Amino acid sequence: MPNSVVILFFPNAQNLRGLTKVVRDIRAEANEPRNKSINLHFVMSNVPDLDDEDDILSRSLNSFRHNLGFSDDPLVVHRYDSLSLLNQVIFTKDRPKSRLAKEYRQLCSEIMRNNPSDRDGALDYLEAIDTIPEVRMTSKAWMPSRASIDAHVKKIEENHKLDGKVLFRLGLFKARYGLFEDSVALLSRAIERGFRNPEIYLHRATLRRRELDDENGSIEDLLEIFGFSDVPYRHLSRALALLPSERLTTIADSPAISNLDFGDRTSIANRLNTNKNEAEVAVAIVKPLVSVPEISHEDRVDATHILSLALIAIGEFSEAIQVILDLERDLDKMKIESAFNYGMALWAQSSEVNGRIFERVLYLDQQQSTKNPTPNRLQCLAVSYWATGDTTNAREYAENARIAMMQHARQEFSCWRYLRTSMDKFNHDLEELTKMIDGDESVKPRFMPTSGGPSDSVH
Repeated sequence: MPNSVVILFFPNAQNLRGLTKVVRDIRAEANEPRNKSINLHFVMSNVPDLDDEDDILSRSLNSFRHNLGFSDDPLVVHRYDSLSLLNQVIFTKDRPKSRLAKEYRQLCSEIMRNNPSDRDGALDYLEAIDTIPEVRMTSKAWMPSRASIDAHVKKIEENHKLDGKVLFRLGLFKARYGLFEDSVALLSRAIERGFRNPEIYLHRATLRRRELDDENGSIEDLLEIFGFSDVPYRHLSRALALLPSERLTTIADSPAISNLDFGDRTSIANRLNTNKNEAEVAVAIVKPLVSVPEISHEDRVDATHILSLALIAIGEFSEAIQVILDLERDLDKMKIESAFNYGMALWAQSSEVNGRIFERVLYLDQQQSTKNPTPNRLQCLAVSYWATGDTTNAREYAENARIAMMQHARQEFSCWRYLRTSMDKFNHDLEELTKMIDGDESVKPRFMPTSGGPSDSVH
């Protein structure tokens, strides 16, 4: 007898009578003397495409389930009314998009999936069990138990010891059930067999970092990712989140970054703003983009904004001023972000506050109807009001920023240090800002040089 049998049936009484004995005899093969369990695939075939208004089909199907001993919904092959069937075409090839072809392909996958020696079937099986919650298929046609899964996976591993892709999928399976050392071993074997791509290095790096406490191994894997030229943005984002900031210096001109499109490259640079090491890398990534002649004005504005933030964060105030002025020299035409950053960079460079620039910021804010402003925006407006001599509104906006941050409850960009920071540090920045508003001349934003005190003179 074979390893698998497909039971094709139309759900009527005649089919049920005939199949009852056949199914019983096949299942009896699992007993002595053969001791061979045979997979049964129940397929309801030649089903008319009609509404089952009176539950005729469902009642018949329930009878089949009871008498044939299966509980899940069977696969279905619908009737296909077409004279082209007389030509005896192979529908899965001739009509690949037809429902009939799709249903037969599904049946084919179901059979292959149960053959651990078939490579495509093994990959299909591993992919299927990797996507199901609590080891259950989303399709009711196939719901294996954990014990049967473990047994099948073991056979797959025995049959495909040298196949890198299968080893990779096996590694993901092991990780899902907490077998982290086994998972890393399988992923390493897959890489040794030549299966190398950003995804496998990312999975191994994550396991090494979070589960095996192998920081050096994780870093090695993460740096490997940046050596590929076709890394999806989502993989780069996860890799950046895992890579220590002091190891970022080599990635700015890496193939992975260099081959990103403009939008993804600026998005990556925009993420690098939690410390000065990251900001330096952000400068290296986005600086070449500002001068690209083919980009639109809107893209140039975005790149300039990200670059100016990073330059201010690392103390390159003159360059930040120049970058902003290269985009727009007329203060009266600057957008609110450019005007504010221009004012802050100029203040840091000269130790004097140019009130006219911050008046422009407040004017533009009043022209915009911003619902639910971010804590950072409120913080920037508090600074702007202080710079124009309006300490009453400055205190109010600083307090509003504190309240908004309580609701925000996550990292936020702070113009006090020109970095994205935690809620506690952001609130501490607001405390220092309030001291400055109240007249403490020894207090100034943290991104500014430490030598000497900032002048609060307004021009």
